[in-house]
Amino acid sequence: MANAKEKPTYNDDSISSLKGADRVRLRPSVIFGSDGLEGCEHTVFEILSNSIDEAREGYGKKIEITRFADHSVCIKDYGRGIPVDYNQKEERYNWELVFCELYAGGKYNNNSGENYEFSLGLNGLGTCATQYSSEYMDAVIYRDGFKYTLHFEKGENVGGLKKEKIGGHLTGTEIKWRPDMEVFTDINIPTEYFKDTLKRQAIVNAGLTFVYKDKEADTTEEFVYPNGIKDYITELNAGKGFTDIQYLSTETRGRDREDKPEYKLKFEAAFCFNNEINSLQYYHNSSYLEYGGSPDKAVRSSFVYAIDKYIKSNNLYKKDEKKITFNDVEDSLIIVVNSFSTITSYENQTKKSITNKFIQDAMTDYFKKRLEIYFIENKLEADKIANQILVNKRSRETAENTRVNIRKKLTGSLDMNNRVDKFVNCRSKDVTRREIYIVEGDSALGSCKLGRDAEFQAIIPIRGKILNCLKADYDKIFKNDIITDLLKVLGCGVEIKTKHNSNINSFDINQLRWSKIIICTDADVDGYQIRTLVLTMLYRLVPTLITERKVFIAESPLYEITSGKNTYFAYTETEKADIISKIKGKYSIQRSKGLGENQPEMMWETTMNPETRRLILVTPDDIEKTKEIFELLLGENLKGRKEHIESDGYRYLDLADIS
Repeated sequence: MANAKEKPTYNDDSISSLKGADRVRLRPSVIFGSDGLEGCEHTVFEILSNSIDEAREGYGKKIEITRFADHSVCIKDYGRGIPVDYNQKEERYNWELVFCELYAGGKYNNNSGENYEFSLGLNGLGTCATQYSSEYMDAVIYRDGFKYTLHFEKGENVGGLKKEKIGGHLTGTEIKWRPDMEVFTDINIPTEYFKDTLKRQAIVNAGLTFVYKDKEADTTEEFVYPNGIKDYITELNAGKGFTDIQYLSTETRGRDREDKPEYKLKFEAAFCFNNEINSLQYYHNSSYLEYGGSPDKAVRSSFVYAIDKYIKSNNLYKKDEKKITFNDVEDSLIIVVNSFSTITSYENQTKKSITNKFIQDAMTDYFKKRLEIYFIENKLEADKIANQILVNKRSRETAENTRVNIRKKLTGSLDMNNRVDKFVNCRSKDVTRREIYIVEGDSALGSCKLGRDAEFQAIIPIRGKILNCLKADYDKIFKNDIITDLLKVLGCGVEIKTKHNSNINSFDINQLRWSKIIICTDADVDGYQIRTLVLTMLYRLVPTLITERKVFIAESPLYEITSGKNTYFAYTETEKADIISKIKGKYSIQRSKGLGENQPEMMWETTMNPETRRLILVTPDDIEKTKEIFELLLGENLKGRKEHIESDGYRYLDLADIS
């Protein structure tokens, strides 16, 4: 019998550490937050950060970024140039510290007022980490009248430092590298990442120019905002705000805890209120804070406090009305906060959120005071803000009530017979065969029920006049039993895309229970009106059913022509004339009765038999034109509707029964 496999020993010799480039190459997610594309993108940001730090210190006003077709990247600045020569204090070359040593650099003393007071870079971590994670990296540095060149491959220097005397005053750093596929799962950084990042950096670094060159697309773009966030807020607002743009800035000092060091904080903010656009953006030391953190908490707290206080002091709340929330403020707020501090506590290495308590407290107090002054000095704008926030709040509350109401009504058992009055189901469970006929009234229900193929054809009658969904608000729509019954039977939920009602959206076309939705009404004015109202409901609440070609109109015959034992059906005046011309002998003509008066055999032949019926597919060929017509016929444009009737009404007189 073979011996059991021995377990490996675990002793003092079992402990090991990653050394050199392996500290990054084998664990990139520790440094960059991911070993995928997001982590690869962060390598770019680390090199870019160092160039931005130089520019913010006053050295160089332009940074050039180039993206190559082979996924390599080059960043060039006109700063002082990275110190790479021999360092007497460290007894090593600076290039070794910068490019090959994690946690070495010139930004550790920023709180003492030395270099890089408000640093964006990773204190020497970024350049080294990017170099370690690269297939290769080439660095060219101009400094002190010399040109320095370095070459690295997979985290190791090749050839040492090359130094060449060039004279003159040229300074700057140019770094080109290619992220390594052995380190990252994806290195194809999209051009959108570069554009988005450079635009954001231009916004928060007023006057700094970023030149982006995409060699693969052969394009060049420039990003610059001379007045920083002021220019950007003006761009976002697009002249559509209902208040003027406000700009605030201040500097202060403080500490996160009594036993922690004091540090410097400065920040600026620009904001306005706008009903078409809303945006909250936070930056700290030029890094975009995707998740906000301290600044976001400060804005939320201070804006709710100040606006709520104004509403209360002006008695704008209704009796027993709940207090506003930040959701109500956010719906109409555009704000950019750009802050800098000499000590920063990031939530993680990728700098998407900061946690400094002093920054949060300082911003909260400052915004509260400044908003109170703003409201006092600008009563007209304060009233507009307060009233709009209350509109947002009440709309949100209505939407929430509607959401609860519609969920109750549209969810539950699939057994329609137990839930929808007078709905007649079919036997088949095969959705590709099932058809639902939406018919006009109980009398039509009877004739359609007897004339259908019960295997795959179901029927739901419309009881009474359906609501005009273009004029009604969502709360009223979902209190209408006819509409909610139709939605229950369809089974696919509703599509609601307005700002305050987005959480009602529950549409899923995979839950649709029918291959065809067939609207079947009388060929008279009342029938056409009901058909139009049903189409309007579908257009507003489930438009995808139209774009997916699921909606049809059953064409009913206008005339019944009898000659002897033969009966013919004419759907148009032209067809009537054509049939009459072919009849030999006597005949009689009568206008078709309503659906409820038809015999089952006639209903099957003219309306329900897939071999002989005529279905009109409702198509989205010109959705804008469709919307325009719906608005004209059923919306609030009374003047336009009157003009339409005056100019085109005569075309439809033959549809009216005026005998």
